[in-house]
Amino acid sequence: MNKSLKVTIAGTTAIASLVIAGAAFADTYKIGITQNNVGVDSYQTTYEKAFIAAAEANADVEAVVLDAGGDVARQIAQVQDLIQQEVDAIIIWPTNGEAVIPAVREAFKAGIPVIVTNSNIAEAGHEFVKSFSGPDNITQGSRSAELMCEALDGKGRVLQISGQPGYTTAIERAKGFEDRLPEVCPDVELVETQPGDWNREKSQTVMEAFLVKYDDIDGVYAGDDNMGVGAMNAAIAAGRVGDIAFVGATNFAVGYEAMARGEYYGSIYQSPVDDAEAALKTALDVLGGKEVPFLNYFDTPKITKANMDQFTKPVF
Repeated sequence: MNKSLKVTIAGTTAIASLVIAGAAFADTYKIGITQNNVGVDSYQTTYEKAFIAAAEANADVEAVVLDAGGDVARQIAQVQDLIQQEVDAIIIWPTNGEAVIPAVREAFKAGIPVIVTNSNIAEAGHEFVKSFSGPDNITQGSRSAELMCEALDGKGRVLQISGQPGYTTAIERAKGFEDRLPEVCPDVELVETQPGDWNREKSQTVMEAFLVKYDDIDGVYAGDDNMGVGAMNAAIAAGRVGDIAFVGATNFAVGYEAMARGEYYGSIYQSPVDDAEAALKTALDVLGGKEVPFLNYFDTPKITKANMDQFTKPVF
């Protein structure tokens, strides 16, 4: 079946959106997605490409693809725009789990099912959502704590570089790590946490400050490998990389490569392609009247140098 791809401008958001459309059959579903910030890291960029590819491959889907650019107000406007377009379903990758709740409520009142992808919204908004599709971020943080315990052999002092404040994934991964670490390693102390905002350069700067402040640091946990590699780069520049165990979550290609070199201990394997395809499938299942669990997780296992040959190198 022929597909067409065209670029339009979303009137209320003044940014470009992609419309991926199949032939105009009556059973075609119009699905809108508003993403967090495609430009902030390669995971989100890969997710968007995978989502577009999955939508193009499905003759029953017309997709409106938007990106909030990390701006909560813009994302709220995008949801309102999708409501006005009378889409059949909305997928949202929230920029802020609390702030987007009123917009999600508007979609609910308009009779449009909402699927949250990758990072859940705050619990107060769950009643307005059909399903969450993505990783179990608390489990990811918990597994990262177990990796840190292994790396330090049960003793040491660690620092944490968390994601963007107010972002549900950042909150949950930190909680999973902080709750699990004293359970598996009571002799490992979490000394301090600072946000890296999912940004490699900022995380490197945060780590540079940590290295000045602390002489005796044994490990660093970062909410994703993008930040973890930024922290590792700071330690390399300071000549201290061999003294510190680095553990992340969401294994990036740079983390995978550093793991192979022995500079990075471990991470959590998470595919943005699986993430994107799962979100679209969840939306289609909801629209098709299928029973979908509210928390629709896909598995994200631990990865270290010892087992990395079992995993394909990330493309992001």
